[in-house]
Amino acid sequence: MKYGMNLLLWTSDVTEEHFPVLESLKAMGYDGVELPVFDMDLAKFQKVGKKLTELGLERTAVTVCTDTENPISPDKAIREAGLARLKKAVDMVAAAGATHLCGPIHSAIGSFTGQGPTTDEWNWGKETLAQAADYAKSQNVTLVAEYLNRFECYFLTSAADAARFCREVNHTHLKTMYDTFHANIEEKNLAAAMQSAFDQVVHVHISENDRSTPGEGHVDWDTTFQMLKQLGYDGWMVVEAFGLSLPALAAATKIWRRMYPSEEYLASHALAFMKRRMAG
Repeated sequence: MKYGMNLLLWTSDVTEEHFPVLESLKAMGYDGVELPVFDMDLAKFQKVGKKLTELGLERTAVTVCTDTENPISPDKAIREAGLARLKKAVDMVAAAGATHLCGPIHSAIGSFTGQGPTTDEWNWGKETLAQAADYAKSQNVTLVAEYLNRFECYFLTSAADAARFCREVNHTHLKTMYDTFHANIEEKNLAAAMQSAFDQVVHVHISENDRSTPGEGHVDWDTTFQMLKQLGYDGWMVVEAFGLSLPALAAATKIWRRMYPSEEYLASHALAFMKRRMAG
């Protein structure tokens, strides 16, 4: 098992000023970090990757899609822009030495049509992500499509749907992930949801129901960790939490109040929580 921390708790743009955070996470005992990929600056990602290598921290990455770069848009030009953005994000991931590019890379986040996904959208998504996965494979990066809850997207909103999507694309470098925050909202039965998808799962986000310190809310952690062990999961387990330090991100994630003493408290307690639960 590898334990990671998503850097979105501190920033959406990791630079040299965040190197003390990286050093602190290494000292806590994390195996790696998850890098936000929004600003496509190759030199910056190379520099961050070099620092992470010096610290002995491995890395994954996360990004999103937008309305103007949407892989399932009815407008072919927008789908092509979505593919181009994913390829550029893969370049940043490779430059940083990361292995996985996670997130809702299948469709525009926060964008709705007033109905569920259509057959055309499903097929456009498969076509776009298959091409993106081809490119990712050439850069030794695995794409990891994340399903979100129904309030953040409409395309992939359950473990079963995300797994079916990846099975149909049937690409070695396109897989899915399991996020405890979204599962807590969408799944009727966590054990069944995990069993339905884990042949395609290569990444796990550990996130509390209020996006704060894992273990201090009401997510069904007993079932979650029981199933992780039963299913033999041995990949990345990355903490994903959000705070108020970034106004734009706080607005996007609907975080309106502070729910933990400090970022250091959240990160250290989350790591101890994950290790304790996996050992128990």
